[in-house]
Amino acid sequence: MPRPFALALLAASGVALLAAAPRSSSPADDLDARVSRFLEERRGTWRDMNVPDADGRALREIVLTHRYTRALEIGTSTGHSGIWIAWALARTGGTLVTIDIDEGRHQEALANFKAAGLAPFIDARLADAHALVPQLPGPFDFVFIDADKDWYTNYAKAVLPRLRVGGCLTAHNVYGRRWWRSETGEYYDYVTSLPFLETTIVNGGLSISYKRRAS
Repeated sequence: MPRPFALALLAASGVALLAAAPRSSSPADDLDARVSRFLEERRGTWRDMNVPDADGRALREIVLTHRYTRALEIGTSTGHSGIWIAWALARTGGTLVTIDIDEGRHQEALANFKAAGLAPFIDARLADAHALVPQLPGPFDFVFIDADKDWYTNYAKAVLPRLRVGGCLTAHNVYGRRWWRSETGEYYDYVTSLPFLETTIVNGGLSISYKRRAS
């Protein structure tokens, strides 16, 4: 018969082995680690009109908080904002349609989406957003505009009928009329004039408009 001391030693050894055994990670956790590593490796290198990290984090948080699943981005650039948005969509079970007219930026974005592990969640299109956006069927629950500034209002008018109630329309580099020669002043005036939108500006230029009721 084993002595009490031996039993205690065996029990302690079993606990230690259990504690030391590595926990298996989920595919979602593995993807989080991959995206985090990719973004950290690329920190400070994003050019070509990409958003700063703070705005990328804000976009991701909006999608996660509201569990959005149908996202549209107008102006891919080389993919920084798209990575933040698609990272959230990978958690909510959604997809991102993103559009850019420049073939060089489009190809670089595709490579970045693949390297970050997010390509399965992104439908990246090389196209003229002026022509394509009005043709997209929707509906969408999240839209991010970061393309030609003098066309922001036109983009908003095209997507708002297909933005679900409770959805969010966001836009980059929006400063309002108080800024001298602001290219997005017309857009600011437009979204703040609509009674069904609730608009705020964060991070010094990221416009966030929630659709509170049908237009």
